[in-house]
Amino acid sequence: MIRVLVVDDSPLMQKIFRDILSENPEFFVAACASSGEEALAFLEKERVDVITMDIFMPGMDGFATTRKIMESPHPTPVVIISSQWNPREVEKTFQAMDAGAVGILPKPRMGPLESEEYWPQVFQTLKGASQGRVQRLRPRKGPLNLEETPEKTASSSPSKIEILVAGASTGGPQALAEFLVHLPGNLPIPLLVVQHITKGFDQGLAEWLDTLTLLKVLLAREGELPKKNTVYIAPSGVHMGVASGGALIFSRDPPEHGVRPATSWLFRSAAQVYRHKVGALLFSGMGKDGALELRQLRDLGALTFAQSQETSVVWGMPGEAVRLNAATYVGSPASMAQTLADFLN
Repeated sequence: MIRVLVVDDSPLMQKIFRDILSENPEFFVAACASSGEEALAFLEKERVDVITMDIFMPGMDGFATTRKIMESPHPTPVVIISSQWNPREVEKTFQAMDAGAVGILPKPRMGPLESEEYWPQVFQTLKGASQGRVQRLRPRKGPLNLEETPEKTASSSPSKIEILVAGASTGGPQALAEFLVHLPGNLPIPLLVVQHITKGFDQGLAEWLDTLTLLKVLLAREGELPKKNTVYIAPSGVHMGVASGGALIFSRDPPEHGVRPATSWLFRSAAQVYRHKVGALLFSGMGKDGALELRQLRDLGALTFAQSQETSVVWGMPGEAVRLNAATYVGSPASMAQTLADFLN
């Protein structure tokens, strides 16, 4: 059973989360806390598997509380519960992601249709977060840790790479941040990214990542031609890929692996247009999205990467890629960036 600590200054929100989670036999609400200070006091005495964290609370806010939790000797997965319509709250949400939070959920609404879609997402997010590996908060830049997999694809030629594509899910924002921090600012090709993220937070993700890197990070727009030195984040709710001329295309095809946008859709699109002239990366995340397609790209001669188990919050997507022998290289986000930069120089 997954033990949950609910942190929210609203008694109504506490009751809603306690009541709904209690109806699911996989979850047990160990306690509710009305402030960051109260949450930290509880965690000094008891352990839980996952924490839901409000952002704006009296005293210590959700960002500061998350940082304290991740700096403690027993860091615990934190999922932020935030209003995607409040710019200040979105900004604080991504500060909390920078401090180690592993997921984001919007605040619940009361409509029946919203509840029908919302709570399965809550259960999935909390379950995935509870299974994640979290480490004590430390500086983002660290020693490189690259391991080359056997049978490096001989046809992978760095001089032929024309586009980079990447996929990530749970734990992905932190991995993408570390990866982008270590990329040079003169990246000679564009990078397209699918990050599984709750609707309404995609723009905030792009803006947050843009503050961390020398590259330009944008929320992608349909029809634009990707430029060098630029990272394009797929919007929520649509698949993203590339047309034969290189322009970005969107699709409302059914979700794949339960998600839209899907990494699989992006990788297939890149393979169709660029064949072996692709660099593809899979970062931390639940499930198998993109793993088979990464193998297909490697078979074409593309340069492929998967995040290592030791550095992943959830080693689902990259772990499946390693199982399929889909990755030319396996390593930390920092080492993946350094190796890629060496190839592109």
